[in-house]
Amino acid sequence: MTKTPTEMSKNCGLYDTDFYAWTIEQAKFLKDGVWDCLDISNLVEEIESLGKQQRQELRNRLGILLGHLLKWEFQPSHRSKSWLATIREQRRRIRDLLEESPSLKPYGAEVLEKAYQDGVDLAVRETSLNYKDFPQECFYSLEQVLDSSFFPGQKFESDSN
Repeated sequence: MTKTPTEMSKNCGLYDTDFYAWTIEQAKFLKDGVWDCLDISNLVEEIESLGKQQRQELRNRLGILLGHLLKWEFQPSHRSKSWLATIREQRRRIRDLLEESPSLKPYGAEVLEKAYQDGVDLAVRETSLNYKDFPQECFYSLEQVLDSSFFPGQKFESDSN
């Protein structure tokens, strides 16, 4: 007896053995409207995971940005083009992420404090500063953090420095 595509897909465990091939197969089933062949439980899991990844990416980028803003503010004598480039890059990538997924914007404010703690860890790890040198809670607003003209302790005047 010949197996149906549903039986072949679910029986071979493609999801567990070759994730990329599974995604291609599932996309083809969706495009072709072959609903009975869809691996619904794993599709649901993967779609939920994609949403979580977007939120995690926002938190990670905010943490990196906050860490560099802290370094910028608390070690003004060490400011560098590298720090400036990282601040600019993270702001741009966060802006792009929020343009692609506008529903993430409220999550930015929600996660700011957790991202700040990640930023403090980064600043401590990459400088001679200690945890006690930083406020315990984030003292920047989300608007400031994302504002391309905001450079704490000094307004940055030129992209060429």
